Amino acid sequence: MKNRTATLIILTILVGLVSRAENYPSRSDFLWVTNPDHPDWLYEVGDSAVISIELYRYGIPVKDMDVKYALGDDMLPDDTAGVIRLKDGKAEINIGTMSKPGFRDLRLVATVDGHKSLHHVKVGFSPEKLVPFVKDPADFKAFWKKALEEDRKFPLTYSIEPVEKYTTDKMTCQLVRLQITPDGKSMYGYLFIPKGGGKYPAVLTPPGAGVKTIKDPMIHRYYGEGGMIRLETEIHGLHPELTEAEFAAERKVRGDYLKFGLENPDEYYMKDVYLGCRRFLDFLTSLPEWDGKNLFTQGGSQGGALAITTAMLDERVNGCVANHPALSDMTGYLGDKAGGYPHHFRKNPEDATPDKVRTLEYYDVVNFARHLKCPVRMTWGYNDNTCPPTTSYEVYNVITSPKEALLTPINEHWTTVPTERGHYEWIKSHCK
Repeated sequence: MKNRTATLIILTILVGLVSRAENYPSRSDFLWVTNPDHPDWLYEVGDSAVISIELYRYGIPVKDMDVKYALGDDMLPDDTAGVIRLKDGKAEINIGTMSKPGFRDLRLVATVDGHKSLHHVKVGFSPEKLVPFVKDPADFKAFWKKALEEDRKFPLTYSIEPVEKYTTDKMTCQLVRLQITPDGKSMYGYLFIPKGGGKYPAVLTPPGAGVKTIKDPMIHRYYGEGGMIRLETEIHGLHPELTEAEFAAERKVRGDYLKFGLENPDEYYMKDVYLGCRRFLDFLTSLPEWDGKNLFTQGGSQGGALAITTAMLDERVNGCVANHPALSDMTGYLGDKAGGYPHHFRKNPEDATPDKVRTLEYYDVVNFARHLKCPVRMTWGYNDNTCPPTTSYEVYNVITSPKEALLTPINEHWTTVPTERGHYEWIKSHCK
């Protein structure tokens, strides 16, 4: 990638074979090794990409067999298909190039003794030049200014109770129920505060998509135990101690929440969510333990989206960390390109009424990213089919505040423990 305006850190993940691009599924008999001839998996528009392919079963090369392949642009249908012959478990294919910035996806299928194994690998062509499809409404900032003014008329209202099972010798845990609307809508969050009686930075962590509990709240315990206030939230007003059966029942009712009220930007389900996440910042900054100057947002997928939207809506935020943000360029499929999660109109473009398209413009993360003022750290993988690399690049490309990206090409919709720990270190380094 040329002409970078920010620090790009390329992380190569090695599993067993050095300098190879691998995804070895847990407890799988098969290992695919797909190795683009550019080590960063990036090419200029017009360049040809050559990918070597290796397939192992039980760690042994699969000899002399045919592998079906298909090619398509990121998240779009196959436009090319064929068969390639593995010799001693290896082959090489020239996947060609692209005439415009984007990603090409090589999709592979092998059948060995009746067992089918799938794999894919995406490479980018001048992705730093990707431009989002979504329009930026002329009254975008005015819309959210008005929404914030209305929201601030409602006083900060919450309840809080101790949670002993997540309290340690270095931090306390409390369950917060924050009321987000006058009519009683609420959100829950686990609040972790370091012990010691000091003043600390605060980090808001919104959740990934779905109707579920607050998953693994202790997985990032190093924030609270390392000297930071951390608030891990949900967005639906569902107590995190509900049973899985109760959450399953709720999913039947509100599983399609990202479509609720889509005909009107003032009635869209996510309006209260966006404003509720920002209201959580009012709660955090009201805590006597807050240091009065350091306020961050951090999350992944839908949580990454909400980290960005919340940071834009509140200028007190002095740093934002987002993994592969969802809700980005959501109307992209209407422009014959990849769109972001939840992939509105991918299968049914005829559903894209003017009212729905207009509503999404006010909620698209791309349009929030355009107006960010705080430093930003983002990370994403190229093989992600949930929040595709096309849309992550588009978010990153429009950010004009100080920014850096950790690019992990092999990643699908996941991050590693070292990556997550790196976010914590980045936040520490950006404390005033």
